[in-house]
Amino acid sequence: MPHLIVKLWPGKSAEQKTRLAERITEDVMAVLDYGEESVSVSFDEVAPQDWAEKVYKKPGYTM
Repeated sequence: MPHLIVKLWPGKSAEQKTRLAERITEDVMAVLDYGEESVSVSFDEVAPQDWAEKVYKKPGYTM
């Protein structure tokens, strides 16, 4: 049962978050062969000034 946490800056609408969660769910279902009832998505809003401290970045990431 995958649960995905999307970290993003504040300011996106509920509609945008819903659309993104739907698309993420579709891809997880297709790639990992899970049913829709098994996938959950949440959003963690991180203020821009806290981004560097609170968000994991892969090697080579620059702001």
